[in-house]
Amino acid sequence: MKNKIRHIFISSVFLVTVPLLATAQYRTDIQSASGPVLELSLERCKELALENNPYILNSQLDVYAARAQKREALAEYFPKVSVNAFSFYAFDPMLELGVTDLLGKSDFTYNLQNLVNSLASVYGFDPVFSTMHYGVSATVSVMQPVFAGGRIVNGNRLAALGVEAAGLQKDIRERSTGEEVEKGYWQVVALEEKMKTLDQMQGLVDTLYKDVSSARAAGLATENDLLQVQLKRNELKSGKIQLKNGIRLAKMNLFNSIGVKYNPYSTIRNDSIPYIDDILLTDKTDMFEAPEKYYRPEDEVAARQEESRLLEISVQSKRLEKRMAMGEALPQIGVGASYGYNDMGISDGRMNGAVYAMVQIPISDWGKTARKMQRYDAQLQKAENEKEYLDAQLVLQIRKLWIDLSSAWDQLQVARESVDVAGESVRSLTSYYKAGMSPLSELLQAQTRLREAADEYTGQCINYRIALQAYLDRTGEN
Repeated sequence: MKNKIRHIFISSVFLVTVPLLATAQYRTDIQSASGPVLELSLERCKELALENNPYILNSQLDVYAARAQKREALAEYFPKVSVNAFSFYAFDPMLELGVTDLLGKSDFTYNLQNLVNSLASVYGFDPVFSTMHYGVSATVSVMQPVFAGGRIVNGNRLAALGVEAAGLQKDIRERSTGEEVEKGYWQVVALEEKMKTLDQMQGLVDTLYKDVSSARAAGLATENDLLQVQLKRNELKSGKIQLKNGIRLAKMNLFNSIGVKYNPYSTIRNDSIPYIDDILLTDKTDMFEAPEKYYRPEDEVAARQEESRLLEISVQSKRLEKRMAMGEALPQIGVGASYGYNDMGISDGRMNGAVYAMVQIPISDWGKTARKMQRYDAQLQKAENEKEYLDAQLVLQIRKLWIDLSSAWDQLQVARESVDVAGESVRSLTSYYKAGMSPLSELLQAQTRLREAADEYTGQCINYRIALQAYLDRTGEN
């Protein structure tokens, strides 16, 4: 009987420290399994997500495309050079000229044409001048825009804003992906911590079962006491089976998001891909300081957010689009030059060049452009209204993160106190049971409550860790 009480007391004291201590045996048991072992820290998981997450890879491609578009817009500043070649062959000459074609139709020209025809047959020449039977032309042209209504300048400014916006979108995607990876990581850690608690509980209940069996044989305990302990053992075994499956599913979700390959089947050996139970997460919950240390004013934090700058870019883009639309109604001026070889069959082919200037004033489009300007004015006002509203929402979002962090800290303190209370309850019931003033069932219930309190404490540690990192990500501090 004394041995039984001693084991119960030791079990109670040990359970109080479960949520605060790491279990080295749990780690050793996993590493002893067959297959390669892979250790992943939270920071490494985030790095893998940056390397393998398809949404982040796509955001990087968006930045690349935006930079290419900026270079495309920059090319509008430079002259447009083109090489033109033209050649033709007509079945009949495209131009035929006789005497009547040159001097008009009259008696004199008809007589003169007849004379030419008679002489042509004698001297062997064609009485009608024909040309442009075939021809060839090849030129090089250079066209330099001088003024295009400001569309080239504003187009380049708009492209530069596109590059900045793509970079901000990439940063937002990396931040949100990091938050998702962190939640998945700590979910696995929380489940593994609960598994450690169940392992400790199972060992203690197994010891208690042996002690109650000995007490039952000595007539110091009833058959019902033994059955209650047996039911508790079965409850713990069932809980471990469910928890083990939950850990594997949580790991699968995490590993899929960061691109880590794993083997989900213990019966299929793969030396190159580790078995999922052999992949260990190394970061554990630690003691944290109160959130007041990390507080930053909401307006200051919101102003530094990528979302805030994106709202500014949205308004600036609408202004530039309006200016580009206005440029369609302004004159366009360009100068150019060309040089090349021409032989159209009229004379001998030769090299020649030309310089020219072009002025285009769109008059009929002024009414259309005026309506378009009204449309862009409405869109600009809409963008400004959205910016004003979403700026306030950003401040609200930062404030919510702070409230969530403070609440998580308060919940953590309550969970810690619950562990102390549950531990004290187990110690009291141990004394009562020793004195024969409390049944074994109450002591088992107290141990269950202590296990639940320990699990709740672990969960609140994880919640506070996630809330703290989310707030630090927004404030730019780690």
